[in-house]
Amino acid sequence: MKKSVLIIGSGIGGLSTAVRLLSKGYDVKVYEKENTIGGKTNQLVHNPFTFDLTASILMNREIYEEVFYDASLDYKNYIEFIEVDPIYRSFYPDETFYDFTRDLVSLIRNLESISTEAAIGYMKLLAEVYERYTIANDHFLQQSFENPFDFFNISSIINALKTKAFSTPHQLISEYIKDEKLQQFLCYQSLYVGISPYEGPSIYTLVPVVSQLYGLWHLKGGMYSYVKALEKAIYQLGGVIKTNYTVDEIIISGDKAIGIKSKDKDAVFADIVISNADFPYTMDTLLKNDVHKGKYTTSKLDDLKYTCSTFIIYLGLKKRYPQLSVHNLYLNVDFKENIDSAFTGHLPIHPSFYIYCPTRVDDSMIASDGECISIVVRVPNLFFKNITWNEDTVKFMRNKTISALKNIPDLGDIEENIVYENYLTPQDLKNSFNSYGGTAFGLSPTLTQTNYFRPHLKSDSVKNLYFVGSSVHPGPGVSIVLLSSKLVVQEILKDDTL
Repeated sequence: MKKSVLIIGSGIGGLSTAVRLLSKGYDVKVYEKENTIGGKTNQLVHNPFTFDLTASILMNREIYEEVFYDASLDYKNYIEFIEVDPIYRSFYPDETFYDFTRDLVSLIRNLESISTEAAIGYMKLLAEVYERYTIANDHFLQQSFENPFDFFNISSIINALKTKAFSTPHQLISEYIKDEKLQQFLCYQSLYVGISPYEGPSIYTLVPVVSQLYGLWHLKGGMYSYVKALEKAIYQLGGVIKTNYTVDEIIISGDKAIGIKSKDKDAVFADIVISNADFPYTMDTLLKNDVHKGKYTTSKLDDLKYTCSTFIIYLGLKKRYPQLSVHNLYLNVDFKENIDSAFTGHLPIHPSFYIYCPTRVDDSMIASDGECISIVVRVPNLFFKNITWNEDTVKFMRNKTISALKNIPDLGDIEENIVYENYLTPQDLKNSFNSYGGTAFGLSPTLTQTNYFRPHLKSDSVKNLYFVGSSVHPGPGVSIVLLSSKLVVQEILKDDTL
């Protein structure tokens, strides 16, 4: 008889886990509180414009493909990749910009336009971080660390030391790169996992290095097309997705998870429960007894470190802006001061930001002439009580960001070409997606909150209860969440053979 599985939440982690378990013969049902699936990896549609709600940078293409391979499916029947090159265009207030391309000859020439020293330093940094990345990927990202002996052994400790993670991204980058603009370009990308480049572990310099070495990709139709692809696979494999079902409690009998409960729906029971809801939210809200929370009681959760949040502006434009690439950065004056503001409880006065313009390569995201762009600014999470996300706050951040955007050459007229405008705030992340504290990525991946020290993929206190998502091992980011899906399925299969 098939074992039954309930998955709470239809984010990327929950859906990919469903695909993998269905292919292994489990009976899987996914429960989602919203009326659309996808969690934070959702979309915003306002005809003729289509926007990815949050996630837009696709690294590690093979990890996306692997979900389908694991289920004996051909990914080509579900998604279409478009290579992005240049991978980035970075703009500066003095109206200069740099392109970072996959082509080595073009890249070297662009770097040499800064200085020969910058080109040499960039190549040395790539080599240094690539070596660290191979160690991290082989020995940490692909391991579950459910057992303390998986981590606390001579081999793991030696490999951990080889990653040299005790410095910050800025410190490591500064060893090789002296040009301030190039430093800023590399440092900014630590924010993609919600940490400060001036405080977080230097292992997250792997973000720009992996992008440079392996490339960035766009999915035709946007990142949400991956959600739709997983949905299609789930239905083909016989799975079930239930929307508009708010899970209020995980039902525990004795020391086992046996189902889920909703205030206004019938309870549902199963052999295995997996929560794709934000881990801190699961502990704080869905488990009612402190005994079942283990060490993650509410007071313990308050002591943990969390990622910053995000403010996103969505603009539907009636004009094309060829000056933009797909992935762009605007790196503003007073860079460090304004980056630090997201981690010290202040709104940036001179925001630096990421600009996503998918319509550069994908006409399927717009049904008319024009452009869809999303502007992403890192801001404090809701644990800082001095900021209230009301109309005035949104207006302040909107005006500061648009004002800076106009400094990009040929974008001075952008405001008069806006025909649609919308926003996402930290409060939206909390209200719509149960993001604990309105954070962008949940628990911060600090050294004391990674690997064995990060929340585990299966409960230490309740049998048959598992977790998947950005706040559990191995960490934040869509590709890493897909790895958490792979690892949690391995744990379930291992437990079922005991």
